[in-house]
Amino acid sequence: MLSGFFGVLALLLAGLGLYRLMSYAVGQRRHEIGIRMALGAAAQDVVRLMLARALILVAVGIASGVVLTVWASRYVEALLFGVPSNDPATLAVAGLVLITVGIAAGWIPARRASSIDPVRVLHAD
Repeated sequence: MLSGFFGVLALLLAGLGLYRLMSYAVGQRRHEIGIRMALGAAAQDVVRLMLARALILVAVGIASGVVLTVWASRYVEALLFGVPSNDPATLAVAGLVLITVGIAAGWIPARRASSIDPVRVLHAD
């Protein structure tokens, strides 16, 4: 039960970190997004662009996590009871959960980016 609590806490912290990173990226790219929208980009294109960036970050995190898991599993195998050290089902479910959290964390900043008023953003600079 304690491991489950810390797992959920780690998932929450990862989601919040990705949300803050995407919010920061949207803030830094406001001018670019404003230009894209002024030139005719649809709101769904901007959402797709921001979500693609979030999914790239999640994919890099999952890939590095799988590599580290395979490497570290040799050292913690004695501590695992009833679960193989490199259980593919566990890794797949963990990856799907992280992708879902990544999409949810990137959705709010992506929607905010799609509602940028190009006139206001370009006029501010």
